Amino acid sequence: MGEYLTGFLPVIAAAGLTTLAATPFFRWLSFRTSAVVMPDARRIHTQPLAILGGAGIFLGFLVGMAVAWQGTRFDAVFAASTVPLGVVLAALVIFVVGQVDDLREVSPPAKLAGTVLAASVLSVAGVTILFFRIPFVGLISLSPDMSVLLTVVWVIGMTTAINYIDGLDGLAAGIMAIGSAALLLYCERLNGVGAISPDNVGPVIVAAMLGACLGFLPHNFHPARIMMGDAGALLLGLLMAAATISVGGNTDAQFSGQTFFFFAPLFIPLVILGVPISDAVFSIIRRARRGSGVTVADKDHMHHRLMRLGHGQRRSVLILWTWTLILSSIALYPTYTNGRGDLYVPIAISAAALILYTLFSPGFRSRRGSD
Repeated sequence: MGEYLTGFLPVIAAAGLTTLAATPFFRWLSFRTSAVVMPDARRIHTQPLAILGGAGIFLGFLVGMAVAWQGTRFDAVFAASTVPLGVVLAALVIFVVGQVDDLREVSPPAKLAGTVLAASVLSVAGVTILFFRIPFVGLISLSPDMSVLLTVVWVIGMTTAINYIDGLDGLAAGIMAIGSAALLLYCERLNGVGAISPDNVGPVIVAAMLGACLGFLPHNFHPARIMMGDAGALLLGLLMAAATISVGGNTDAQFSGQTFFFFAPLFIPLVILGVPISDAVFSIIRRARRGSGVTVADKDHMHHRLMRLGHGQRRSVLILWTWTLILSSIALYPTYTNGRGDLYVPIAISAAALILYTLFSPGFRSRRGSD
């Protein structure tokens, strides 16, 4: 375990230190160019806030990938492969889409078109879902058309989930840091049983993303001095989508008894990222019931509800971080016990989902405040 994870430390450190050092510059540039978000009825902040934080995350990710490319540890990943380049190009596309939206407010259809373009770049480069496992059913080999379609849907889902949860200082960056760390640990378990190949780019993406999030958090935790904006949120969503597709959607390896989630590895991130994904699902249902568009912002996300329960920003963020840790532990536990506990995983997930729904469903009312 130690040897495998140690190999990623230079990537994590390079991405983290770059983001940590570069973010103050982007904060200065934000105020210099008036790229700031002003307080309004929908936002928590009471002071103008710099919005170019996504650029620091993107730069950290690029440096992390460059360090991996220059080293010898990941020669198999970068040797004669278009996949890493495709990931970087897709990340650039989604970053530009998000940054333009932060500065000029792009229309929802245009933003969706940009996300589809980024997902298409991933698919052309080889980051595409070739196999899909349904628990208790088995392996499905996808046709080329279905492969591209499912890849695009996966990217849209991930970017939407992270974008929705980015509403409190440090919330999205912290959840993605925890999720990235959990996924890296999962990759280590797969490597231990030969279920992931040395040329898989997924772990490298995760390591660079983990470092960038850790480097951004000191500037973004409450009281935040800069926010990641759509540029950072969409970027992190795309990177998580690319990593999970690479790890779980490109292999037909059988990983019996160690929770390849009943031979369904793409279900792992759905659990690890249960908080933002649940929030996105609740938001879509809530807005559909109200007859409003899914892109119409509101103040009924999980973090808003926690605030109305009387928790401050820091405590609300820490609560949702803790939920992510719990869900990650549920997903990873059987992989460290040689499959023992597989039976309890769906039970634990169902219990966690029930509690989340009870606390944060649209019909919930608290004693301290009414929706």
